[in-house]
Amino acid sequence: MRFQETLLEGRLIERYKRFLADIELDTGEVVTAHCANPGAMLGLKDPGSRVFLSRATNPNRKLKYNWEFVEVPAGGGPLQLIGINTSRPNLLVAEALREGRLAPFAGFDRVRPEVKYGRNSRVDFLLETDGERPCYLEVKNCHLMREAGFAEFPDCVAARSAKHLYELADMVAAGARAALVYVIQMDAERFDVARDIDPAYDKAFRHALAAGVESYAYVCRITPEEVVIDRPVEIVTPR
Repeated sequence: MRFQETLLEGRLIERYKRFLADIELDTGEVVTAHCANPGAMLGLKDPGSRVFLSRATNPNRKLKYNWEFVEVPAGGGPLQLIGINTSRPNLLVAEALREGRLAPFAGFDRVRPEVKYGRNSRVDFLLETDGERPCYLEVKNCHLMREAGFAEFPDCVAARSAKHLYELADMVAAGARAALVYVIQMDAERFDVARDIDPAYDKAFRHALAAGVESYAYVCRITPEEVVIDRPVEIVTPR
C-alpha cells in the first residue's frame, strides 16, 4: 500500500486520551494527529520519538493528520519503523488477497468484508467459492515487541478479540474454515501471544487452535513511502 502523498516527519510530544497525539513537525509547527490505536502502545510513545504522519483524506475532518509510524529500537533491537495505525491491517490484507500473496487463502472467488456472524459480531473477511467451505478470516494488528525480533499480541486486555476467537471456533464446529491473520507492522522473526498481559486472550487463543482455527503471522515491509505485507513468521505458542 503506497501512500498517495509524502508523509510528514516530526517528533512526538505526547500521546493522550488514547486517540490524540501532539507532534512537532520538522517545520516547527505543532499539530494534533489522530492516533488510531486503542492499545497501550508499550514502548512506542516516548516523547521525542521520530514519527510520520499522513494527511486525512476527508477535508471536513477536525483532525487533519493521522499518526502512521514511529521509529524506536523495539525490544532493544535496532531502530525500525513500526506501524501504529490499527486501521491499516485490514487494508493490507485486502490488498494481499487481491494480489494472491497470501498462500493459505488462494483460490477463493469472493472476498466480502465486514460480514455479520456469531453473536452480534462482524468478521473482517468472509472468503467464498461455490461448492467449497467458506473461510471466516479475522485480522489483528500487532505492534508490541518487548524482546528484539519477538512480536506479541495483545498489548493490553483484549476482551473483544478473545470473544472473536470463541466465535471463530464455533464456525469451525459448524463446518466452515476459520483463520486468524496477525499483521505485524514491523520486522520480527517470531510471534506469540502476550499471555502475561491478557491470560484470558491466551486461553481463548489456545481454545481456538484446539478447535481447528488456523493462525498465521506476517511481518510488514515499512518505508515512509509504503507499507506492504512481506513474509510469514513462525507462531511459537506452546501447545
